Amino acid sequence: MAVVLRIAPYSPGDREALLALSLRAWEPVFPLVEDAVPPFVYRAFYPDGWRTRQHGDLAAVLDDEPENVDVAFLDSRPAGWVCTRTHPEDRMGEVYALAVEPELQRRGVGRALLDHSIQRSRAAGMSMVMVETGDDPGHTPARRSYETRGFERWPVARYFKDLSEQ
Repeated sequence: MAVVLRIAPYSPGDREALLALSLRAWEPVFPLVEDAVPPFVYRAFYPDGWRTRQHGDLAAVLDDEPENVDVAFLDSRPAGWVCTRTHPEDRMGEVYALAVEPELQRRGVGRALLDHSIQRSRAAGMSMVMVETGDDPGHTPARRSYETRGFERWPVARYFKDLSEQ
């Protein structure tokens, strides 16, 4: 029996599975992020640990904008998900969040979700799509994936200053 990938609108019944999948997907990324940023920055963003922050941020996406979320299923099992936002003032779609079950990464699930997000933006009348990701080693596969799909990098520099220093 062949495994079939299907992308469908989000259903609240998938919430916990998608949150757990997301944490598994980012498990190998965050130690590399922690090594790549100043400690005061990492502590500020993740005072209770990255899992707590990610779970809360992603739960808010699923709870507050379910109409922007699509889920990839392999047969009946959630394989990944994407949140697509639109910014009509800029005629821009945004791939806001994208996560794929680790054991299914590099098997076309992320590409299918990205293509779905691009098509969703096109259908909404947007003229471009933007995605942000980290510049640290943990996000190298994501950057490669986006660049392979034709995304062009916009150089941005973010600077942080520790105000607890004298």
